[in-house]
Amino acid sequence: MAENTRYRRVLLKVSGEALMGNRTYGLDVATLKAIAADVAGVVALGVQVAIVIGGGNIFRGVAGAATGMDRAQADYMGMLATVMNALGMQSVLEKAGVQTRVQSAIEMNSICEPYIRRRAMRHMEKGRVVIFGAGTGNPFFTTDTAAALRAAEMGCDALLKGTQVDGVYSADPRVHPDAERYTTLTYLEMLSRDLAVMDAAAISVARENHLPIIVFNINEPGAITAVVRGEGRFTTVTDTP
Repeated sequence: MAENTRYRRVLLKVSGEALMGNRTYGLDVATLKAIAADVAGVVALGVQVAIVIGGGNIFRGVAGAATGMDRAQADYMGMLATVMNALGMQSVLEKAGVQTRVQSAIEMNSICEPYIRRRAMRHMEKGRVVIFGAGTGNPFFTTDTAAALRAAEMGCDALLKGTQVDGVYSADPRVHPDAERYTTLTYLEMLSRDLAVMDAAAISVARENHLPIIVFNINEPGAITAVVRGEGRFTTVTDTP
């Protein structure tokens, strides 16, 4: 395990919306740079890092289906959006001095590697950040589920779920200031209380593989580094409270 850290290998899930900053669409470069700087700090500690990025800042399959599009086609469009975000994150990370590889569940050989589990693990062992694009490569599955799946496949010690708030609350604290904040939860509590942080499939994958989920505010400077050290404010979701 890396020195002064709680985890040896982690997967960071970043929503597409988190990459918008104060914009209403697309990528905010300042936000990308802030996340990249934090990831670089984690890598400097000796922690192996993988990333799964959503595509909601560009296109969401569910939203497309709601307007009458074929759901599978809309989901494939959303997967392409995640690859665009992955390439953007790769560019900023490499400018920050972090060696990075993008692997896509849908083959796009001219711009990134296909997803190959053992190759991804070798990259991480060499200190490279691996960004997984195109979700699972299948429609009807969210990037949260892809994150839980890839974290399990990579043998990660934790799944770090970056959100807009500093943990899991009983309701959205931005709308309900009196919402209760949880320090720890079990997977079953997440499901039974219908706490909409991750979808049920993602939580089930984490539960079956005893993969802790750490929910934190990705907008806080240095938040990712703090989490891998066990510091700062976050909610831990595990088998037992």
